Amino acid sequence: MPGTPPSSRLDPQEVRNRNRAAREIVAALAEALPGIGDLWLRIHAALTDTLTLLSQVNRLAAEVVKARRDRANLAAAARASLLADRDAEPDPLYYLRDELRAQGQLPPDWWRRS
Repeated sequence: MPGTPPSSRLDPQEVRNRNRAAREIVAALAEALPGIGDLWLRIHAALTDTLTLLSQVNRLAAEVVKARRDRANLAAAARASLLADRDAEPDPLYYLRDELRAQGQLPPDWWRRS
């Protein structure tokens, strides 16, 4: 599909696994070296940030997928409308209105044609 970016090299499960391993290492070191507890807390906070960022990346990736699907559906509806106009169909904009309505861009009863 044109415009599709290369696949991401980020493996969310691998990021979680490495994060869990790092947390285990920090916990063991904190137990062995309790005198630098503030340092371990700061590292723990950074590791927590990694999981938060991973969650945001997953959410944004899902939004990108939806946006691409919506764009492709609108392009298909526009092409169908242009072909319907070329074929002198009575309501060539039906396809575009229907897709805009499906995406929540038009109220259900907007510009009904009889």
